[in-house]
Amino acid sequence: MPLTPLLVGVDAGTTNLKLLAIDPDSMEQIAHAARSVDTNVPKPGYAEQDPDQLWQLFLDCMAELTTEVAAAGRTIGALCFSTAMHNIMAVDEAGKPLTPAIIWSDNRASQEARTLNKEQGDLYKAIGVPLHPMLPLCKLMWFGRHQQRLLKRASRWLSLKEYLWWKLTGRYEVDYSIATASGLFDSRKSVWHRPALKLAGVDIRQLSTPVNTTHRVQYQDLPDGHVPGLSTDTWLIIGASDGCLANLGAGAVEPGVTTITIGTSGAVRRTSVRPIRDAQSRLFSYPLYKHEEQPITAQPAGQQINEEPASDLSDWYVVGGPTNNGANVLEWLSEKLTQQDIPTLLDKAAAIAPGSDGLLFLPYLQGERAPLWNSDVRGGYRHLDWQHTQAHMARAALEGVMFNLRQIELLLARHTGPTRVIHANGGFAQSALWVQMMADIFGVPVRLNASNESGAIGAVLLARMALSLGNGEPVSLGDLTRRIAFGQTFEPDPERHKVYVQSFKAFQAAIDTM
Repeated sequence: MPLTPLLVGVDAGTTNLKLLAIDPDSMEQIAHAARSVDTNVPKPGYAEQDPDQLWQLFLDCMAELTTEVAAAGRTIGALCFSTAMHNIMAVDEAGKPLTPAIIWSDNRASQEARTLNKEQGDLYKAIGVPLHPMLPLCKLMWFGRHQQRLLKRASRWLSLKEYLWWKLTGRYEVDYSIATASGLFDSRKSVWHRPALKLAGVDIRQLSTPVNTTHRVQYQDLPDGHVPGLSTDTWLIIGASDGCLANLGAGAVEPGVTTITIGTSGAVRRTSVRPIRDAQSRLFSYPLYKHEEQPITAQPAGQQINEEPASDLSDWYVVGGPTNNGANVLEWLSEKLTQQDIPTLLDKAAAIAPGSDGLLFLPYLQGERAPLWNSDVRGGYRHLDWQHTQAHMARAALEGVMFNLRQIELLLARHTGPTRVIHANGGFAQSALWVQMMADIFGVPVRLNASNESGAIGAVLLARMALSLGNGEPVSLGDLTRRIAFGQTFEPDPERHKVYVQSFKAFQAAIDTM
């Protein structure tokens, strides 16, 4: 009996491109390939990537992956894409890049974001994403102010995912979640939002056709040549954003399950059957999957709900907030303040009691997104005195990152109900100290995913759903996530939690004075 073709999750993040080939029956990883992605900083506040480098890295990874797949006696049945959000680039009529891809961390559009927040605050109700320099909407406004001729001359404005998809299919299409991340899209109605397009100075003909995240196309060789490992039997599934698929790959789809990811930056996310709108525009809502026949009702701003389980006919949204400040705080502490390596700092932090003897750290080293949405805010220590050592500073820094994430989680809980368990992933999960600290601060169990490749795993799960829909035998995402493997669970310590309740109150009071 022939073996089931493998499903490949393509995870194109800001720093790495990863491809995982997974057996859809056993969810066993059969092959893996990865490459680092370069980010260029031509000026302070700028952050750019080369789209053609990303395409070449994809081809290199596919060649490596195909060799491993063939050695295992397997074939590739489908690719599904998880990609970073909030990037944009211009191309000409032939699809050739006219600009680099300006990525999420580029802050050149800070003035445009401030103007939008002051004059167009109601825009959030339609687009469902806080107004911030990361948005392509703001970046397009920057082009309108500084490079008006380019804004009009560009045949298309694309994200990096759209560029990869066009290179693979010859089609200009964008999935609903990446479209929402642009700030130009009304995710409730699944259409480009014309008032936002007017502000951006672009025409709808310069944008791709929005499609569902399960949209699929059969691979065909294009003039650019053959992609290793693919045939006309291979399905290409457009997929979703990395945030959405990381949530899916973490198995966080049931009510009360919150995902917290901490890498260099971080995010707090929940899966919801409806979009939400925060009264102060502090949370995002990205479509993970849209059941096209369902009417869409937005969650009223500021209204708490008890989230009901999703059905096979539900819309799925990933809602939450991102933070700029995660493990980068630990890197700063190591490189800039103490000149000690990270394992040494973690050991020192472990020797200090919870609460750091009153020392607080506000972890805003690179501005902040959620919950403050202030690119100008800066961090620092509070209540520093003679008794505090470098070990106290290390512990307080770890606690400060967690306190900020706790603020986001409490804000999210107002709309989606309380958290009963956290699914945690990202580089921080390698530190048992930091994970236990999360359980103690949040007061709920923290489950580690067995794999840190949640974005690629989420892409594979979405691929399974897309193929099942195409075959007329729909499988729900909820059923698929029950097969996700988990590692250790960290239970909260009641006594440490009591200490942290008081420390968190002091942290909130310090934020209120900023």
